Amino acid sequence: MNENEISYKVIGAAIELHKTVGPGILESAYENALAYDLKEMGLDVKQQYPMPFIYKNVKQDIGYRIDLIVDNKVIIEIKSVETLAPIHFAQTLTYLRLSGLKLALLINFNSKLLKDNIHRIVNNL
Repeated sequence: MNENEISYKVIGAAIELHKTVGPGILESAYENALAYDLKEMGLDVKQQYPMPFIYKNVKQDIGYRIDLIVDNKVIIEIKSVETLAPIHFAQTLTYLRLSGLKLALLINFNSKLLKDNIHRIVNNL
C-alpha cells in the first residue's frame, strides 16, 4: 500500500472517530482510539515511536517521539488545540525530514468539522 492509500484509510478512520466522540478530549485519547481503529483495519501502527536524533555525528537514541507511524510510511501527528499554529506544521515537517518519510497527516481533533483540520504535509512525495 502506498502513502496515499494509507492516508485515505487514516482520514476515514479519523473522521469516523471524530463523529463518534466529538471534540474536546485529550490528544492521548484520540491517539489511542485512532491507533486501535487502524490496527483493526489491519494496518501496522507504532505509537509514541521513539526516533533517534543525530547531530554533528552524535546520536541520541531518543531525540523525539512520533505520535503514530502507519505501515512505516505515514506519520500521524495528533493535536487537540483551539487553533493550529505555524509551529505545528513546522514540527511535523521536521519529523518528516528527520525520519526520511514522505507523508504526514497533521490532525486537530478539537474542531467542529474535522475535515477542515486534517492537513497533508509532504517531504519529496
